[in-house]
Amino acid sequence: MPRRKKVEEHVNHERWLVSYADFITLLFAFFVVMYSISSVNEGKYRVLSDTLEAVFTDDPRSLDPIQVGKLSRGQGERSPDPGAVEPTQNVLELPPTALPITPPIPEETIQTIDNISRQLDEALADLIEDEDVIIKKGDDWLELEIKSKVLFDSGDSRLGRSAIPVIGKVATILNTSANPVQVEGFTDNNPINTPKFPSNWELSAARAASVVHLLDRYGVKPERMSAIGYGEFQPVASNSTESGRQKNRRVVLVVLGSKESRRSLEVFDDAVPTTSTVPKKSPAKAPTQKPSSVTP
Repeated sequence: MPRRKKVEEHVNHERWLVSYADFITLLFAFFVVMYSISSVNEGKYRVLSDTLEAVFTDDPRSLDPIQVGKLSRGQGERSPDPGAVEPTQNVLELPPTALPITPPIPEETIQTIDNISRQLDEALADLIEDEDVIIKKGDDWLELEIKSKVLFDSGDSRLGRSAIPVIGKVATILNTSANPVQVEGFTDNNPINTPKFPSNWELSAARAASVVHLLDRYGVKPERMSAIGYGEFQPVASNSTESGRQKNRRVVLVVLGSKESRRSLEVFDDAVPTTSTVPKKSPAKAPTQKPSSVTP
């Protein structure tokens, strides 16, 4: 049999048209999708715009009461609106806020403070006359202020020999009761910087502690007492004069009616100078007292 001749296949030079058509189709689909995404529904947009405008431009709501009926501004009685609804008479009224009630001070506490004040007046009459001791009294507290010159040398926290009988008299009176006692130390604003006292804080606290230790040795129970140092920051007079600085250098014994008693410090105000309100007493000899087994 004769052999068939192979038919030569012609090379298709237009094959690129298929790829080009596919590319154009995909590009058209891409632009259609992009257009559909970018198109805005005008109706929905207008609804959203109107809603936001209504929210931000609406009248603010308030808790003010609504006036029912017409309010008469003229003379005579007010005539209600015929078509108005009468307001309800049953209105809930909140009770007034109750202020904290301070419990009354027991009469026994007041009498104890009065007795201690009277005994101190008699025992320290000479020092009160010289204004080296000042006594202030409240209903449930007593303040015994002693100038530092009576107790200490300048810049020192050791009690002088002359201070021992004074503290001894005070301790004898304090031992007649069980009231809490705060011993507070104060200084003027003259700076101090020594190895022992880097500042007035340490000096005032050390002086208060020295008085507490001596009261303890005279029999006042330690659990009743506390020592506090205020330094130069609670003045009772101006530090611009020597007399004012002397007033600020002091030790204060505060006898409290109870552990809950409070008394505020009186800080000096330059605009309103403070003056002593303690009346001077006629000279009276206080009974002398010798400390037993106590050394300075």
